[in-house]
Amino acid sequence: MRLFLRCCLVFLLLGVSACASQSGASSPSSRQVMLLGEGKASYYGGRHHGLKTASGERFNKNDLTAAHKTLPFGTRVKVTNLNNNRVVVVRINDRGPYAHGRVIDLSERAAREVGMLRAGVASVKLELLK
Repeated sequence: MRLFLRCCLVFLLLGVSACASQSGASSPSSRQVMLLGEGKASYYGGRHHGLKTASGERFNKNDLTAAHKTLPFGTRVKVTNLNNNRVVVVRINDRGPYAHGRVIDLSERAAREVGMLRAGVASVKLELLK
């Protein structure tokens, strides 16, 4: 009887772990993405730090956030710097950019992550994380 119970427990645990691996839980590297396009990114930081964003929250230059003209607040976007292939995932919490030809404004920390602080502007690819 004990052997039977042990076998049942083993099969139950194997079944649960198999279901968990197919449950749709995603790690950052296995998230589905949809290409939004390419364009120029800029960043904003110190001058805006602490001011209210369009979403109503306070801007923090040290958060991984960004401004986009149309994406809903809370949307997560994968930003790839096309000059060096460095990547950052940001959350949209503001509107902009308002400079001609720009597609996204990154927080100072996000700009640092993708290596564009010195240049100020970089060519990027934007992908929507689902």
